[in-house]
Amino acid sequence: MEYSFSDMLSLLKQLISTPSVTRSEHDASALVKADMISHGYTPKEIGLNLLVYGHSYDPAKPTLLLNGHMDTVKPVAGWTRDPFTPVLEDGKLYGLGSNDDGAGLVSLLYAFYQLDSKPQQYNPVFLATVQEEVNGVDGMKMAVNELPKIDVALIGEPTGMQPAVAEKGLMVLDFTVHGKAGHAARNEGINALYRAMAVIGMLREFKFPEQSDLLGPVKMTVTMINAGTQHNVIPDTCTFTADIRSNEFYSNHRIFDMVSAALPEWCEVKARSFNLNSSRIDVNHPIIRKALSMGKVPYGSPTLSDQAILDCPSFKMGPGDSARSHTADEYVTVAEFEQAVPQYLELLDGLTIAE
Repeated sequence: MEYSFSDMLSLLKQLISTPSVTRSEHDASALVKADMISHGYTPKEIGLNLLVYGHSYDPAKPTLLLNGHMDTVKPVAGWTRDPFTPVLEDGKLYGLGSNDDGAGLVSLLYAFYQLDSKPQQYNPVFLATVQEEVNGVDGMKMAVNELPKIDVALIGEPTGMQPAVAEKGLMVLDFTVHGKAGHAARNEGINALYRAMAVIGMLREFKFPEQSDLLGPVKMTVTMINAGTQHNVIPDTCTFTADIRSNEFYSNHRIFDMVSAALPEWCEVKARSFNLNSSRIDVNHPIIRKALSMGKVPYGSPTLSDQAILDCPSFKMGPGDSARSHTADEYVTVAEFEQAVPQYLELLDGLTIAE
């Protein structure tokens, strides 16, 4: 079965024209569902997520999951054109979600159709998710409970069709520093803001010894702070937030324990979630070895994706450029989009994913 690039381009344009900002993906999900049905598949609906099995699914075979997401961020200020009107100009397709993640989603879907049209040594399974941009509970977190056993996953994020074999994790920590209120005109009270400054200084110099060859060191950055009720009152409480991007050597629980142990007794810390750990696939995995044989160059990605929720070897590879994601006048080039399916098929068609 030959696929039609004009059909792919039409679907991508329709997705751009259909606002699908996170938590408003109903119409986009309906579009993707209709395309699946038109190709002879009946998707399993997990909320607005869409799961499709290959026609010859065999539980005895290993399973390859192909995944892209249907939601977008809100359009940022600075767009010089309507973000919901697809425009082809100088070989570029402009529109919100064109690069992140419309091109990857559509390319992987059509690669799935092709892979399933002939016998493979594995089961191809395709999953279109929602709420990826906010790690929402109704996206991959919901869908993962309905998946079969997955042996390896390919996430269609924009990577220039190079394999992102490692991905940084994320943990957000909220700190509360306690002091004692007093009048600012007198030498009384304990200034929680000053105490917080000392803790922030310590965190700025905090070292996580183990560094990754692909992801570098763990990066901890204080990004928000709040204290005080009025100018003449010594603040008795100061809160601040830190963003932590981990490498594969540190689980979020380990990082939390290390940071907690370094804090004075008057400083509390809470993690918003421990779920988004760093991930990495062995470069000796058959699917990565095949990518290397194609001249692909593996690298480590600083950005998160749905793979953080998966409990299996996984990597990102898709058309487009991550630097264009979440920007004004987002675009994907037609050449990037057109070349994606042939590259996916070269990588995946006839592949042995289990040794």
